[in-house]
Parts: sequence; C-alpha cells; structure tokens
Amino acid sequence: MLNEKVKDLINTQVNKELYSAYLYLDFADYYYDQGLDGFAHWYDVQAQEERDHAMLMRQYLLNNGEKVTLDAVAKPDKEYKALDDPLKFAYEHEQYVTSLIHTIYKAAVDVDDYRTMQCFDWFVKEQGEEEKNADDLIKKFRLFGSDPKGLYALNQELLARVYTAPSLVL
Repeated sequence: MLNEKVKDLINTQVNKELYSAYLYLDFADYYYDQGLDGFAHWYDVQAQEERDHAMLMRQYLLNNGEKVTLDAVAKPDKEYKALDDPLKFAYEHEQYVTSLIHTIYKAAVDVDDYRTMQCFDWFVKEQGEEEKNADDLIKKFRLFGSDPKGLYALNQELLARVYTAPSLVL
C-alpha cells in the first residue's frame, strides 16, 4: 500500500492529466476552426498523450492496491485572441504539470517510497520533453508564423506528427 499523501496526490494527478487532455482537445478544436489542421493534429496527439499519462497513473494506483477516484473534469476556460495563444497556454500548462509531478516525487522521497520514485522518474523526464516541445513550438511560430508560407510549412510539419504510446513499465 502507498503512503496516504502519495496516493492522494497521484489520484488527483490522474484527474489533472484528464483535464490536460480536455485542454489540448480545446486547443485542437480552435485550430481546426482556424483551418490549421496541422496545429490541430499536434494537439490531438497531445491529448492522447495526456490521456495515456492518466491511464498509467491510474494503473499504478490499481497495481498497488489503491482505489481510484475519478472527479468531474472541468471545462477548459481559455479564450484565444491570437493564433499563438494556445501555444503559450500549453507551455504555461506544462510548467504547471511539471510542478505537480515534482510535488508527487517529493512526497515519495519524504517517505522513502522508492517504487513511486522509480515510476515517477519517467514522468519527470517526460515533463522535461513536454516543456521543451511546447517552447520549441512557440519559437517556431515566432520565426515562421507571421509569414503565410512559413505558417503553411509549419502547419504541414505538425501534421506529420505520429503518435507514439508511452513505454513505461509499471
């Protein structure tokens, strides 16, 4: 059995990851409405990743004999005034998620929960990648987004993204 605080934090994170999936679907919908199917596809893939993160954490709880409690998933409340708003919101959101993962990790460290630390090593690394990807996308948009040909090329690049399921073994 897991430490109560660690268990509660992971359970809460399952729900936060599901919210992240909703948020990224909202970003995708915005980009579909703007005719940028590559940007939309990028966030559709992001939503899949976030859902998988939730499922991995859920499975971790179940594998450790813990009950999972699913809460209602809040509706995303972002308003978009510029084409790059979702990109900026995504970067901020990934930084927030990183802080949540670090909180879980620290709670596991505090109670010498090596199994949870080992599991969450993967999530710590994943968050580094998520933040870098979000930041890189902002940089590319700054370079190419104001030029229609550049925006088209970037949109095509994002359309080519292929979903890869996580390879974390619980």
